[in-house]
Amino acid sequence: MNFSKWTGLGNDFVLLEPGESLDFSSGFEQRIIKLCDRRFGIGADGVVTVTPLENNNGVDFEMRIFNADGSEAAMCGNATRCVAKYIQTRGLAKDAATKVFNLHTKSGLVRPTLLDDGRVCVDMGRPRTFLGSIKLTADCYDFTAETVSMGNPHAVIFVDDIEKIQLEKWGSILEVDRQFPDRCNIEFAQVIAPGKIRMRVWERGCGVTMACGTGSCATLVAAQRTGRVGVEADVVLDGGVLHIKHEEDGPVLMTGPAEEVFKGIID
Repeated sequence: MNFSKWTGLGNDFVLLEPGESLDFSSGFEQRIIKLCDRRFGIGADGVVTVTPLENNNGVDFEMRIFNADGSEAAMCGNATRCVAKYIQTRGLAKDAATKVFNLHTKSGLVRPTLLDDGRVCVDMGRPRTFLGSIKLTADCYDFTAETVSMGNPHAVIFVDDIEKIQLEKWGSILEVDRQFPDRCNIEFAQVIAPGKIRMRVWERGCGVTMACGTGSCATLVAAQRTGRVGVEADVVLDGGVLHIKHEEDGPVLMTGPAEEVFKGIID
């Protein structure tokens, strides 16, 4: 199988090269787990497939994302930026000059735009109602979380000192809280300056990752709802910075980098 490895601020993915396909027969989840294994496989937070669509009401491609544990994700912002550059570099668009793509995902349509500075801006759609403000407990610590759906579920917890959080320990507990029958992405966030939020994330199906695009969008929305920020902010992640913008009743716009790391062949 021919593949390429991509990263969006350290959130990394295996993309199948054009003409390749996944084997969905028995043992599929274990094959995904092996591909993502950082010691016995390629190493990644997920595997992504991109399929061109013909005559599908203006939708150009279908994007599917499979987490490192073999489960399928509804959406992934960092993967979307990588996919936009993949489409461009592989010449998959009908018009080589096209810089805007309509991608179908399990959570609906997303629209990445290639910018002249090399970054990608993604129209992530409008945030959706989830559970509102809820109480959570992990390891005898009580938290208040603002829940936001960006096509996938997020629980954002604002803290006074993000350096003191026990992300790996608390994230693993909160992901499977009984209030989340389908599990949940967990973000810990701290507003460190006007228009700047430090965030760390435990991703459903992956664990601790260096960046999360949908999580950054959810964090900005949660910060807006609680009066912590205005229309836009830089979200500082372990892997770098995403710029998130959300005007009232409008879509959430996420802007950041995406890079190809290497190509390879694996059985």
